[in-house]
Amino acid sequence: MRNARLRTPFILVALAIVIISVLFTNNLANRLADEERKKIEIWADATRQFILADEHTDVDFVSTIIENNTTIPVYMVDAEGNFLFSRNVKEPKQNIGAFYQKKIAELRKTQEPIEVRISDDVYQYIYYDESTLLRQLHYFPYVQFTIIFLFVFISLYVLDTTQKSEQNSVWVGLSKETAHQLGTPISSLTAWQELLVSKYPNDELLPEMDKDINRLQVIADRFSKIGSEPSLEKTDVIPVLQDTIAYMQKRTSSKVEYVFEPLQLQVMGKDTTQELRWGVLLNAPLFSWVIENLCKNAVDAMDGKGVITIALSTSNDRLYIDIADTGKGIRTRDFKRVFEPGYTTKQRGWGLGLSLAKRIIEEYHQGRITVLNSTIGEGTTFRITLPIVS
Repeated sequence: MRNARLRTPFILVALAIVIISVLFTNNLANRLADEERKKIEIWADATRQFILADEHTDVDFVSTIIENNTTIPVYMVDAEGNFLFSRNVKEPKQNIGAFYQKKIAELRKTQEPIEVRISDDVYQYIYYDESTLLRQLHYFPYVQFTIIFLFVFISLYVLDTTQKSEQNSVWVGLSKETAHQLGTPISSLTAWQELLVSKYPNDELLPEMDKDINRLQVIADRFSKIGSEPSLEKTDVIPVLQDTIAYMQKRTSSKVEYVFEPLQLQVMGKDTTQELRWGVLLNAPLFSWVIENLCKNAVDAMDGKGVITIALSTSNDRLYIDIADTGKGIRTRDFKRVFEPGYTTKQRGWGLGLSLAKRIIEEYHQGRITVLNSTIGEGTTFRITLPIVS
């Protein structure tokens, strides 16, 4: 959100600079074009006087005017349009006549020639092209626009990179501190649990307590490793999903139904099917946390009542894991926003779960996590895509 607020003023300022620059440059170019027209008219009159001069005429001043034009290309033609001479024009090495014919034809379409009256019956005409300076002025706004665009792009990139770096530093620090703070109560709970087991060895609830303490230890271990590159191992994803679903089933309302749909293979000649096994590179604790987080969000979206379906499918070398719920749904415009840090529709919570899940899947597992589809009032399907290890 902060980045978006800063991006808008950057773009508006850049557009304002470009618009002002274009208007100012065009105004300056028009004024310079008028000045060049006046200079060529004076030059044409000087040329006429030079042509009509005799041995008694002082042509020094006229010659100075003619020689001072060193930047504006000029072309003189007769009344029939035949080329006579040029100045400040870079001629090609070949086909010079064709070159001048083409150039004069182009200029005739864009400007009125300047008439040079030699006598009552003889007229010549001058065409002129833009000077190098005027031509550069026409291109200047485009050059400036490119420079401003690059400046804004680089500035926003640096801003975005800096913000992400700051977020990552905060996440890593917060995660490690959380892991450290969890260590002491977990150790105490472990000691109390052992004491209870020694006094009540046959209590049926103590094994479940032991599972929860171990789960806390796993969670603390996850937080302690955030910021470090996790180790990945080739893992069969089916047991990891089954264990995670079993864990969630015991800790959510009985009104929530979990449906697991692994890919099935019909065994030839038999009436039974067997599950296809899929190996992927996983850090099982982190991946399991992602599935837990998606399931918890689904339970919240369904207000504790509905169906969560986890289904597998494949395409080429990709494994797709779809987690669907029958909850409230997500607006299409929020499909990407749900993964932004701080985005949440709950009254309580930091809105970091899906953002962290995206980081775990995409940065650590080289996969993707997206909102596959969603309908308001009917439910949402998240899709995790992972590369299959052959």
